[in-house]
Amino acid sequence: MKLRAVIFDYGNVICRPPTEQQISEAAALCGVTVDKFLDAFWRKRREYDRGTDAREYWKEFAEYVGRDFDDALINEMIRRETDFWTVLDRRVLNWTQDLRRAGLKTSILSNLPRTLGERLRAEQGFLDHFDQVTFSYELGVIKPEAEIYHDAIRGLGVEPVQALFLDDRPENVEGGRAAGIHAELFTTWEDFLERDRARYGLPEPEKRDGA
Repeated sequence: MKLRAVIFDYGNVICRPPTEQQISEAAALCGVTVDKFLDAFWRKRREYDRGTDAREYWKEFAEYVGRDFDDALINEMIRRETDFWTVLDRRVLNWTQDLRRAGLKTSILSNLPRTLGERLRAEQGFLDHFDQVTFSYELGVIKPEAEIYHDAIRGLGVEPVQALFLDDRPENVEGGRAAGIHAELFTTWEDFLERDRARYGLPEPEKRDGA
């Protein structure tokens, strides 16, 4: 069956990952090593993406690493953590325009916390690239749980087999496939173009200045 929609994860697909400098500076601000920072950062991420309050998340982070964060530091970490995920890969974002011109719908389906989701919703023009949006914190459901994929499919108005989902985590790709969606692991934009674009009959990205 011909594809009618492409569903994009956000982190490490539409946006680039945090830089080593961002992580090391955040770890130093918290008074811990980079390894300890990353351990604590990802430890309760699933609950955070499900809708845990940002301040509670960072209070639990501080307790786990044996520190006491005052309100100023918590506010700074919320700001920095949101900034981690706001450098967009314009090549991927611009490709949504090519997909739409070819008659396909586009969707963003992402596990992310409320602070980041609200920033993306406030970012002028960003969500205009997508016909449908599913953010985990708004549903209280996270990938790879089945309902989050069903929400995206319902919003697009297509059959699961008519959609392709791109995500950088294998367990989320498997969750999409279990929901009946075509799904591929996204490693890099270059690898996707070489390996998957043509075999799904998707348009080539238009060449653009600076992208």
